[in-house]
Amino acid sequence: MCDSKGAIYEGRDYGMNDTKAYVAKWTNRDKKDGSLNDIIQDADVFIGVSVADLLTKEMVESMADDPIIFAMANPNPEIKPDIAKAAGAKVIGTGRSDYPNQINNVLAFPGIFRGALDVEATHINEEMKQAAVEAIANLIEPDELNADYCIPGPFDKRVAPSVAREVAKAAMESGVARVDVDPESIYDKTMKLTDLDK
Repeated sequence: MCDSKGAIYEGRDYGMNDTKAYVAKWTNRDKKDGSLNDIIQDADVFIGVSVADLLTKEMVESMADDPIIFAMANPNPEIKPDIAKAAGAKVIGTGRSDYPNQINNVLAFPGIFRGALDVEATHINEEMKQAAVEAIANLIEPDELNADYCIPGPFDKRVAPSVAREVAKAAMESGVARVDVDPESIYDKTMKLTDLDK
């Protein structure tokens, strides 16, 4: 993991805070140092939430074979998908709707909140977040999965209802729900609420 000053590692004596120190402990156990250009070499995955055009073609070429690039800076990603693909990236996702694999918080939040509200959850716990992730992932069948379709689109009608149902189930199973509700009724209710064809 990098910040604007380079690799975040345990013991770095500049630009650190408690959060970065905690993250460094779990993400950079080898204490790699240097710039993004230095530490991206042989990496399998790049996840960017920074600034436009940060990642270069040469950086992608230095990564492991068939790397995954999630360049989510908005409105312009860290690298344009066509450049990443030409440099050897296998799977590319951005925060933009005009490219395949749009990674957007709208995939999770409506369903998380709907599921939590419908069971009157006292809070949103890790089990509920994990349930949301798995609900989104399970919407794509193995035979549909490909480099340009590894995450459902934000306007896929199944997303919010599926997430709401699974989040509600997780809330009930983990003991944070104040009421028990049939998860399928939550799915149906959410489908009606989000039906854009009305």
